[in-house]
Amino acid sequence: MSNDSLSHGDFTLPGEAGYEQLTLRLAKKWGADTIRDSDGTQLSPGIVQSGYAIYSTVCLVRSVQPWACVHRDKLQQNFLMSFPVVAEKARTTITLLAGYYTEQFVVNFGDSPKQWWQVFDRTTGNPVAKAKWSANAKKGTVTIEGTVPGHQYTVNFLAFRVWEEISMYNHLTNNWGDREHLAAVDPMQPETQKVLLAFLDKWLREHPDTKVVRFTSMFYNFSWFWGADHAKLRDIYSDWGDYEMTVSPRALKLFEKKYGYRLTSEDFVNGGLYNSTHNAPSRRYRDYMDFVHDFVIEFGRKCIDLVHRYEKLAYVFYDDHWVGVEPSSPRFKEFGFDGLIKCVFNAFEVRLCAHSTGAKTRELRLHPYLFPTGLKGEPTFKAGGNPTLDAKNFWIDARRGLVRAPIDRIGLGGYLSLVEPFPDFQDYIEGLAKEFRVLKSFHAGDKPWAAPFKVAVLTAWGDLRAWTCSGHFTPGVALYDVLESLAGLALDVVFISFDDLVKNGVPRGVKAIVNCGRAGSAWSGGHYWDEPRVEEILTQFVQKGGGLVGIGEPSARPRAGQTFKLARVLGLDRDTGDRVANGKFKYAAPASPVAPHFITTDVTAPLDLGKDVEGIYVFDGDTQVLAERDNSPRLTAHAFGKGRGVYLSGFKFSFENTRLLHRALFWTASQDAAWGAWQSSNVKTEATYFAKAKKLVVINNAGEPQQTTVTLAGGRAGKPVSLEAHGIAILGV
Repeated sequence: MSNDSLSHGDFTLPGEAGYEQLTLRLAKKWGADTIRDSDGTQLSPGIVQSGYAIYSTVCLVRSVQPWACVHRDKLQQNFLMSFPVVAEKARTTITLLAGYYTEQFVVNFGDSPKQWWQVFDRTTGNPVAKAKWSANAKKGTVTIEGTVPGHQYTVNFLAFRVWEEISMYNHLTNNWGDREHLAAVDPMQPETQKVLLAFLDKWLREHPDTKVVRFTSMFYNFSWFWGADHAKLRDIYSDWGDYEMTVSPRALKLFEKKYGYRLTSEDFVNGGLYNSTHNAPSRRYRDYMDFVHDFVIEFGRKCIDLVHRYEKLAYVFYDDHWVGVEPSSPRFKEFGFDGLIKCVFNAFEVRLCAHSTGAKTRELRLHPYLFPTGLKGEPTFKAGGNPTLDAKNFWIDARRGLVRAPIDRIGLGGYLSLVEPFPDFQDYIEGLAKEFRVLKSFHAGDKPWAAPFKVAVLTAWGDLRAWTCSGHFTPGVALYDVLESLAGLALDVVFISFDDLVKNGVPRGVKAIVNCGRAGSAWSGGHYWDEPRVEEILTQFVQKGGGLVGIGEPSARPRAGQTFKLARVLGLDRDTGDRVANGKFKYAAPASPVAPHFITTDVTAPLDLGKDVEGIYVFDGDTQVLAERDNSPRLTAHAFGKGRGVYLSGFKFSFENTRLLHRALFWTASQDAAWGAWQSSNVKTEATYFAKAKKLVVINNAGEPQQTTVTLAGGRAGKPVSLEAHGIAILGV
């Protein structure tokens, strides 16, 4: 590999007019081959004509503001549920937008409220007859007759979004002052489609130097409802995978025509839960997702074909407006995108980007973004910030995914001018880019070594939501933490849904299945456990020698006398408060911090599993309790038939817990005898072996220097390895 290949290429730099010298100097220093614009910045002729490839950003649904201002009935819509009101008399009036941020929403009174809206007595769960309520457009209210004092009432109503969420977020976060509030137009309207295609055609003609058109993203945003007092309640509701922002009367009519049945507002509002990705989806909602996906592919393809006619490449940014794009869908290739760009904070987001097929180029947008503050308002490129340390910490998290899966490009976004006072940051990014190019070269024509069995993660979504739950890493949702651990391990991980399981059984090669989540969630499974075949298939899988790792409330679907459907497989169940009169088996308290076992070999301190569940009880002495707290088992091992089950009462991403999970998967797969190959002795470090290159990559995931030894193939002991903080070692083997 030449020095030039390590110092140049595969890097996208954010340029900025007025800082031409800085832009071109850093483009050379960081080895950029491409310069891009960012929200809030422009590229000057001096940058555009400097010989670098040019990425230009376009967000179609925000691009035609003069037209949008005139055609307010063509803005995007969604259903909202009013805040519940407790009736005091027989007549109750509800102010629809009370509690919502009124700069974001305007009630749609024009599209026949009686046809599309619903009023509910939430105490009984019943809809209120249309004849008993009336809407007042001038006052923004609904008045309900015949209400029962003490009962709660809500209204599901349509609202236009007059301020698009990302524009609103950037505006308020970055203090954009009197800059225009952008609105998103509804692409499903035929008139809107003509306007957008005409705009795109004109835009392409006016950008002759643009090589890559970066769509941000396509047409529909993730759901994000802001509160009136958004300093104290910004997120009334937010979910990155919910299709709530795609709804309109036209969409509902077209859906009914295609599927033969009508959706209601409650299919979207769902009692105020909406259709969070964390909730197990209904069949009706999945049908609607498919309907929107069909449309986004159809219209998206027209936009991409237009880009290709101008002999430019089409990339899509997998954040913000990605709903309906679904990069993990097998249909993603139908768009014809040339590239996919993913903003990443951590390892599982790297795996998410790498997992997508159908686009030749997969690119990561690294953090920190070149903004004065981070997503939580913490200082970055301003007084009190340390962007170099931020970059190191983000990089070591993302790097765990990069050593396991191939990525083609990396880059930054934001205001390049902010890095000028930080020469140490400039130097670090130079080294980071070279490190990326080395790792990329190892993936070329090779795959890193992985354990001799597959691990399947079982959720309601399956592969459609592979390597994600909903958006960026949210601590406290156990499956996020599990995915972050899995993302850097030498394991072949697949994602299956309950529908997949019933239709096709357990995939070939899978020896261990992970089911992790709280009761009722999409991750544990919720109503999908009502299908008896699921319990039957998984029970027989373990009986015949397979393994199950259950975390939190796995297989939770309470029935009389039992909470977990796979309780007998795991050798335990959860008491939700109804076993007061029932005795529970008394197990021997395990040693501190854990009982000795193959799984706990590397545990040296009491377990910290985050928000773990309580009330776990075992059936008999066949279940080994390896750790417990307050008489509730936290880690157990159980033989079932020819197979094995492991239970953890929660999970929190840490170096120690990652090793614990890794060992648990080997044990449940009955592969504990094969443990050791290419393993690092220090849990704060990890090793990856590339056979064709004969290279062993050892990474330090900590901010302090580390020493480790890597066990080679066949159990041979390797030499000690010294790693600097955040460091990497590449050894010939």
